[in-house]
Amino acid sequence: MTAKGRLAGDRFRIDARSSVFPPALACIKYPPKELYGIGSPEALREGLAVIGSRRATPYGTSAARHFAGMAARRGIAIISGGARGCDSAAHEAAVDSGTPTVAFFGGGCDWIYPAENVGLFQRIIDAGGAVVSEFEWSMGPKPAMFRQRNRLIASLAKATLIVEAGIPSGTFSTAEDAIEADREVWAIPGSLASEQSRGANLLISDGAHPIVGDDSFATHLSRLFGVGDGRADDADHEEVAGCTGTGGAILAAIRAQPLTLDEIVGLARERGHAADALSWTMRWLAQAEAGHGIAKYPNGRYGPVTS
Repeated sequence: MTAKGRLAGDRFRIDARSSVFPPALACIKYPPKELYGIGSPEALREGLAVIGSRRATPYGTSAARHFAGMAARRGIAIISGGARGCDSAAHEAAVDSGTPTVAFFGGGCDWIYPAENVGLFQRIIDAGGAVVSEFEWSMGPKPAMFRQRNRLIASLAKATLIVEAGIPSGTFSTAEDAIEADREVWAIPGSLASEQSRGANLLISDGAHPIVGDDSFATHLSRLFGVGDGRADDADHEEVAGCTGTGGAILAAIRAQPLTLDEIVGLARERGHAADALSWTMRWLAQAEAGHGIAKYPNGRYGPVTS
């Protein structure tokens, strides 16, 4: 759904002669003639693109939020397309971390797409970021325009992180643009049984850097952006009540694949809680949720969270 309207904030219109025009966009094969934006033009600096499926699974949105947050807490700008699913989760993590984020629109900035993200876009602007387009303010979005804007996302970013992507997927075009712009492509592997992970897994098989955990991600951030590993900042995300013994085994299982309550109770029973499996599980779930280890997903399963 698209809505025509006006987001509040300073408006800017810049071309390649402007002192704030991003050098990374001036030297690409087809540079934009002008950029139209709302917010801070200073937010248009090289950063990390975090993109993925609009029909993201809980695993996808959780991963996008987690890794975008890790990068943002290190001062790395987050760049994405403002779409539902993974894009939105990445923008939200950046805003929550206090680091500017940039959303590139597939139409003019006065055509808000998707309409339900109007609040998120306003938060991006208010937090020192920007919504940006190479199309004039009132130009309505068309499918080809989203494909065209993807090169801007990929080129402004030093690396593009693919969180989830089905086959076929528009996310692939951004990965192709990143490769053409001599930028790195990173991807998060997913379950072989998940349709939404087939694209990311394929990109890894074709040479994308696999992001297999916090350590590998921090290493890539340090190598490419010259930032510290941020272990102290992220320590709170690893502190989970009941993470040894039975609790540790269940936590590992949930991190590998979201589980239903019945499946968790079954694991507790297998680990020696035959008489009180349900009550033990409910107590453990309360502790784990309070410790930011897991959360209940909309589909009723429990899985890892990132904030």
